[in-house]
Amino acid sequence: MTTAIETTIATKTEHQIPGALLQKKVQVTVVGCGGTGSAMAAGLPYLHQAMVALGHPHGLDVTLVDGDRISRTNCVRQPFSESEVGLHKATVLATRINLFWGLGWKGVPHFVDERWGQETDILIGCVDSRAARNAITRTQTYWNCLYWLDLGNNADSGQFVLGQPENQRNKAVDSRLPTAPELFPELINVKLDKKDKLPPCSALEALERQEPFVNQTLAYQALAMLARLFRYGRLSYHGGFVNLRTGRTVPLRVDPFVWQRMMTLPLSQQSSKAPGKKVVTQ
Repeated sequence: MTTAIETTIATKTEHQIPGALLQKKVQVTVVGCGGTGSAMAAGLPYLHQAMVALGHPHGLDVTLVDGDRISRTNCVRQPFSESEVGLHKATVLATRINLFWGLGWKGVPHFVDERWGQETDILIGCVDSRAARNAITRTQTYWNCLYWLDLGNNADSGQFVLGQPENQRNKAVDSRLPTAPELFPELINVKLDKKDKLPPCSALEALERQEPFVNQTLAYQALAMLARLFRYGRLSYHGGFVNLRTGRTVPLRVDPFVWQRMMTLPLSQQSSKAPGKKVVTQ
């Protein structure tokens, strides 16, 4: 499905998709079904349809994972209604998607811990704490997946990073894409969670702490990147930094020199790794 669309020659600074993902049903797992996770879930059917239309033999098979239940506060920024308060987010989203699109995707109403070992090709993390992100890295699912796409945001900005965990499936990969915590170690530093603000307890507070559409903007930037990966079979960037306040989007290039520079900066300089960006967790 990739050769008929674009014919330019891939360079050494481009990442090539594993050939198996262009032939098999791609297993995708989304962890976290809040603001960003629900936006990712809503966009994945469009990616699935596009892949099939462009010649992929099977498209996506998606599992949504989140043990959280819908609250009234969630009904402001997230795609839930008053009638769904008290139900599990993952189950509601999966049911809604399946009814509308005629799919058989799954919703798992559980929180992720070290015992979690679901098989997947692309693990998408949309969690709101360093502790939750740290927990993902200690699961068997993480150590068996091909890709980990991690998304995080604050009030009006955020980042998304597609990486390849250094695990059994990726140990022979040349120019492996570094994961988000490899580039930004503070993302899994649980001690730093204490400095973050607690989740909002009212609808007004939710809007004051987070701009409308920051989750959707971040999710759809990440989805567009995945669409390019499956359509053309390669990427020249594997993430980006989005700032709604300035209107800027800065790509994270596939470039070992850039990665090395980012990894060697001390923690005190982590927030300046991308122009005008602060690395954030939610």
